[in-house]
Amino acid sequence: MVPLTALWLPIVLSAVIVFFASFVMHMMLKYHNSDYRKLPDEDKILGALRPANLQPGLYVFPHTTHAEMKSPVMMEKFRQGPVGFLTIRPSGPVAMGKFLIQWFVYCLVIGFFVAYLTGRTVAPGMQYLAVFRVAGTAGFLAYGLGGLSNGIWKGQPWSSVIKEVIDGLVYGLLTAGTFGWLWPR
Repeated sequence: MVPLTALWLPIVLSAVIVFFASFVMHMMLKYHNSDYRKLPDEDKILGALRPANLQPGLYVFPHTTHAEMKSPVMMEKFRQGPVGFLTIRPSGPVAMGKFLIQWFVYCLVIGFFVAYLTGRTVAPGMQYLAVFRVAGTAGFLAYGLGGLSNGIWKGQPWSSVIKEVIDGLVYGLLTAGTFGWLWPR
C-alpha cells in the first residue's frame, strides 16, 4: 500500500499535464468547435426568452410529469416539438478564469482518487506498466465515461459525446503515464 502523502507529486503534476493538454485540444486543435451550433435567428429567440427572466438552471421542454407524459395533450406537444433541454447560466460575460480554476480543481480531485485507488492496489516499487494500467483505467473512467449519460438522457449529439470520450482517454493516459513515471520505488 502506498500512502497518499507519497503521491502528492503525481497528483499535482497529472492535473497540470491534463490541464495543458485540454488547452491544446480545445484551443489549438479546435476539433470541438463543431460541437456547438448557433441558433437560427439567434437575436429573435434571445429576445423572446429575455422577458421570461429565466434563472440559471436546467430546463426541459415540453415540461411534463410522469403521470401526464402519455396524455393526448402532451403527446401532441412532443409531436409538434421542439423537444429538448436548455441550460441557462447567469447573464454577463463568460468568466473563463472561474471555469479554468474549477477545471484545474476537478483535475486535482481526479488525481487524488486515482492516487487513492492505485495506492491501495499497486505496491511500491511495481513496474511502470502495472501502475499505468490501474491509474489509466481509473483516469479514463473519471475523465472519459461520465459524459456518456448526456448522450443517452439529454440528447447531446453522439459526435460530441465520442469526442469527449476520446479526450477522456487522452487525459487518462496522461494521468497513467505521470503516475507510472513518479511511482515510489
